[in-house]
Amino acid sequence: MNTDDTVRTFLDFYRERGHEPITGSTLLPPPSDPVLFTTSGMHPLTPYLQGRPHPQGRRLVDVQRCLRTTDLDEVGDPTHLTVFEMLGSWSLGDYDHPQSLRWGYELLRDGFGIPREKLYVTVFGGDEQLGPDLESLHSWWELGLPVESTRHENWWSNGPTGPCGPDSEIFFWTGDGPPEGRPTIDSRWVEIWNHVHMRYERGEDGELVPLRQVNVDTGMGLERFVSVLQGCRSVYETDLFEPWMRLVPPLWDLDELSVRVVCDHLRSSVVVLGDGVRPSNTGRGYVLRRLVRRLLTVLRRDDPSRSLGDLPGELVEHTLDHFRQSLGVDAVKDVLMDEELRFGRLLERGRRVLSRPEFRGLLSEEDFRYLHDTHGLPRDLVDGLKGQ
Repeated sequence: MNTDDTVRTFLDFYRERGHEPITGSTLLPPPSDPVLFTTSGMHPLTPYLQGRPHPQGRRLVDVQRCLRTTDLDEVGDPTHLTVFEMLGSWSLGDYDHPQSLRWGYELLRDGFGIPREKLYVTVFGGDEQLGPDLESLHSWWELGLPVESTRHENWWSNGPTGPCGPDSEIFFWTGDGPPEGRPTIDSRWVEIWNHVHMRYERGEDGELVPLRQVNVDTGMGLERFVSVLQGCRSVYETDLFEPWMRLVPPLWDLDELSVRVVCDHLRSSVVVLGDGVRPSNTGRGYVLRRLVRRLLTVLRRDDPSRSLGDLPGELVEHTLDHFRQSLGVDAVKDVLMDEELRFGRLLERGRRVLSRPEFRGLLSEEDFRYLHDTHGLPRDLVDGLKGQ
């Protein structure tokens, strides 16, 4: 099942059960939102989870593009991406959490053909404030799935305050041979879907207050789920990354980790550009500039002559088409090339600064702060220049 088939199967399943598809999957949150980018599928729905009526009803389904910079250091492993998509479904004060769990299992079993023995679930086992999520525990037992109880691992929130609640995480066995162990002790169990019983709001004082309505919020990372369905070792082996992994390695001689980082950061930069952001020294533009400079740092580590001018237009076009963005290939490449020129000038300035006697040895945290704040040299770039 390729990526398009996966999305279609998910959306059709929930449409048949009365869920309205919602649009507006841009990375950019509403102007009133202080967050730079949408970080999760539920993020744009926060007001409606808190009780505001949604214009399309109380059952919703969506494919939401997201961007997270908190995982940048993890990018290059089998599952983490900077820009990714979330398949999500919601009940805004409509059906209960057990119904969501039953539908979730039905979709995995019948829609995607995943056998029961390949699944394991975890549920909230209680903490200092709340007791265990017995409702979910009993629902999974009735469905015949093995269950493990945890504490903080099965509590979901989008930050220190706001809507939150206990969740059920569904794991898929990716190891060779029959499944063994359990999710908290064996990394071959990979999380594929999270069902959140979003019924509380945490205030500034840390106290939990019941929401005006009890919601269900589910989220499934598309790229990770597709890798599971296609039996791939990583998201980079799926059809979604096929043109990237076919064209980039012959273009630039890089090790596997570097290829993944370059592909992720380039792809993510194209998506951010497609959503209207341009490089700058502040806000969203700085996130984009940081991505481009990180990928250039990796790309030129062993060969300073490597250039984004060699990037095949097919890769840019493939990404823009997948994310349904109208920006042209030439416009994307023009911005990337301009950033490459700026990066070259930054490198020259960085080498001059780092050649000073006070920066020739090991650098302190104060040195890194000075180099960043005074000369615009981010730490990863300084580390790269020091290593040359």
